[in-house]
Amino acid sequence: MGLDAAFREPPLAAHPVRWAGRYLTWAGRRVPPGPPARAVVAGGLAWAVGAATAYGAGVVVSRAAGRLPGPMRPVVAGAALWPLFAHRMLLDEVAGVERALVSGGVTAGRAAVARIVSRDVSALTADEVRQAAVESLGENLSDSVVAPLLWYAAGGLPAAAAYRFANTADAVWGYRTPRWNHAGRVAARADDLLNLLPARITGLLLAGRRVPWGRLRAEAALTPSPNAGWPMAALALRLGVHLAKPGVYDLGAGGRAVSSDGVAAALRLARRRGWALAAAAAVVAGVRGL
Repeated sequence: MGLDAAFREPPLAAHPVRWAGRYLTWAGRRVPPGPPARAVVAGGLAWAVGAATAYGAGVVVSRAAGRLPGPMRPVVAGAALWPLFAHRMLLDEVAGVERALVSGGVTAGRAAVARIVSRDVSALTADEVRQAAVESLGENLSDSVVAPLLWYAAGGLPAAAAYRFANTADAVWGYRTPRWNHAGRVAARADDLLNLLPARITGLLLAGRRVPWGRLRAEAALTPSPNAGWPMAALALRLGVHLAKPGVYDLGAGGRAVSSDGVAAALRLARRRGWALAAAAAVVAGVRGL
């Protein structure tokens, strides 16, 4: 977390997520889109090779760190874990959306939010730009911060590296398009499975004691995703704001529009919860000897 806060991201050439992306691009050209059964099997095998490689790399680094003098072990392990999550970058990107809106207006805000969401932003209003940024903050806090740290606490670097590959594979292959509907099915389902617990923990972390569990669960169920609704619903209910994607979901109905202050409050909450979870993960990993 210290490296992440100080430097944001490691050099691109040394970033394992970039390596995973290169493999997925290479393998994706060789995975057929159909027929369905063949595409599912081929995509699943290509995914398994990548996940096993990521896990194996984590094992190698962990064993190498274990042979170092005591004080060096956490340094090497921490440096290896650093590129497997993205806390500061997430906060910076969401804060950048607000800065763009203030300095350049809605057109600049749309361009900034397009970096972190996949929806069409061409007709978004300023309020809708802020809304999309807060939704992305919640979803990516789970995917890019909470989940990697939880998997590290559970299984060390190998588990965190395998998760990071799985999440990257979903981002590259996990689409309901003719090309990837079957070929990317294993990648999409694996990411859903690996995020089941992290998404719910993220929701609870963001909601705190102010939001009843039953209400959080009911709101989260309004989204088609089994996981993304939890952190987004938590932010909507905790901040009292309305988060919606037309025709897809409507969270916090009756809440106020997301304002500049709402974005700032969401960022403060995500920052504090990220650091708190990192501390808890470090304690668990230390006890487990990871």
